[in-house]
Amino acid sequence: MNKKYPLLDEINLPEDLRQLKKSQLTQTADELRQFLIDEISQCGGHFGSGLGTVELTVALHYVFNTPHDRIVWDVGHQAYPHKILTGRKHQLQTIKKKHGLAPFPKRTESEYDTFGVGHSSTSIGAALGMSLGSQIAGTEREVVAVIGDGAMTAGMAYEALNHGGELDTNMLVVLNENEMSISPNVGALSRMLIKIVSGRTYNRMRERSKRIMRRGSWLWKFMSRWEEHTKGMFVPNTLFEELGFHHLGPIDGHDVEQLVEKLEIAKEIDGPKLLHIITKKGKGYKPAEEDPIKYHAVGQFDPAVGIQSKSQPSTPSYTEVFGQWLCDMARIDSKMVAITPAMREGSGLVEFSKLFPKRYFDVGIAEQHAVTLAAGMACEGIKPVVAIYSSFLQRAYDQLIHDVAIQNLDVLFAIDRGGVVGPDGATHAGNLDISFLRCVPNMTIMAPADENECRQMLYTGYQHKGPATVRYPRGKGPGSAILPKMATIPLGEAKVIRKGAKEIAILSFGALLNQVTAVAEKLDATVVNMRFIKPIDRNMIQKMALKHSLIVTIEDNVIQGGAGSHVNEVLHQLKIQTPVLNLGLPDHFQDHGTREELLEEAGLSAESISKQINQFIEKKLTTKMYSI
Repeated sequence: MNKKYPLLDEINLPEDLRQLKKSQLTQTADELRQFLIDEISQCGGHFGSGLGTVELTVALHYVFNTPHDRIVWDVGHQAYPHKILTGRKHQLQTIKKKHGLAPFPKRTESEYDTFGVGHSSTSIGAALGMSLGSQIAGTEREVVAVIGDGAMTAGMAYEALNHGGELDTNMLVVLNENEMSISPNVGALSRMLIKIVSGRTYNRMRERSKRIMRRGSWLWKFMSRWEEHTKGMFVPNTLFEELGFHHLGPIDGHDVEQLVEKLEIAKEIDGPKLLHIITKKGKGYKPAEEDPIKYHAVGQFDPAVGIQSKSQPSTPSYTEVFGQWLCDMARIDSKMVAITPAMREGSGLVEFSKLFPKRYFDVGIAEQHAVTLAAGMACEGIKPVVAIYSSFLQRAYDQLIHDVAIQNLDVLFAIDRGGVVGPDGATHAGNLDISFLRCVPNMTIMAPADENECRQMLYTGYQHKGPATVRYPRGKGPGSAILPKMATIPLGEAKVIRKGAKEIAILSFGALLNQVTAVAEKLDATVVNMRFIKPIDRNMIQKMALKHSLIVTIEDNVIQGGAGSHVNEVLHQLKIQTPVLNLGLPDHFQDHGTREELLEEAGLSAESISKQINQFIEKKLTTKMYSI
């Protein structure tokens, strides 16, 4: 036996954990935390959030009969300890790797993963649905939603609370407050939660009183009525109680025995209830406690020294290109503002937020509000830039259409993580944005092939009157020189990169131009950097189709409804019958893996592209031969 983890080594499933005495749970939590530090330092992954939920995870699986009872995790960053306790301890080093453990709870991975997540604020709604579904099916089970205070900035959470508070369901919401999501939490709701913490004396007195009174007795009823009148003497009246939830806590979320005690009390209370706990992100590893943003997600590191600063890469990432352009543009135009839904670091807004704090708006995890806020600002002659991940923009699709596009408002969307993203899996993949944006009237859509083109497209979109989007991938570009001077690109104008023989013309949309150029050298093909998905360069499409015997379109978006589909539509409208091969991402959700692995899987590496073109040509020749 490994003496480092004497208790944890004996726990393979939660039923093993439930065989322990309560007095052993603190040691179990300590071992679990150390195991998490040891493993993630070797393989990388989400780190700080899991350290903060170690005691809560132990307590939940100890008190509730999982997997029959349901635990629904919000976002999933915090679920690594849950994976360790539910049969996946020895697979943890495969997390985020191709064919390894998923970075977030995933229903197909384990019966203990009751709901697939990745995006924020879904837990309460999903748990409520499970609780109601179990009632309808006649199954008795407990359902628990675990949500962080950062996720409570999103409207979805309050929609579910509003609905759940009026229903006869025993759902328990655990509000894990650590004042952090990925960035520090913002907004009035965060301040309200801090006020609630000051009411610990009141909460302690209330719970002790209720434990000694028989439920339903005259004294219980009297004290319940008295509680409503006297609550204000000790703690501000909470939103949760007003919504119909029995509010327990706040309590120390790192005291595992107290957590067990409170969870057992919550099980006995009828109706919806909310347990408010206070934790520290990065708990138990000092560097992560001191810098939770840096340790939110990590690569390999030495636990003895922590993450060491690395020299800056010679070429900037697309995110950094955007961040620099934003600051440069803000110096030129005082009417520019930047809006982010809680992704300051991820979207490259740190420098802007420091230089232009009065023009920087972090709205919390509220993508819908971010877009409508931008629309309102645009109505007043301000020029908003909404910095948002591709997969997060999906959450604000109605607002993009209804509030921005219909009114043809002057809003620029800087869409990061377009196309294949990689280790975070399907929930974070930007594989749909071209398709869902292309059908929206008034929308201009651009996809840069390199870093300089990204900068110039952002400037073009900013100067354009009306809604515009620039979608760019995660990570670094090919290393093109970035011109400080900004200039607009003629709207809808493609550019021939390489002139080849008359057989093949490859129309490339976005970040795969390097692979396309390598293929063209082999096949002596013409290459066009299309640059614009909408408006598309119809003249260039017509010219290429009339001069070549095969058109190939390539994009890092699903083929259905994407840029290639737009080319097909143009050729159909022009009644040109040149054969077309559309290459793009598949019609299924890809799992996690590196960007290179997922591109290879989708047939979008240079070798795979070349192979598919040759196979298409051979098939055409064979078909012609047989038709003769």
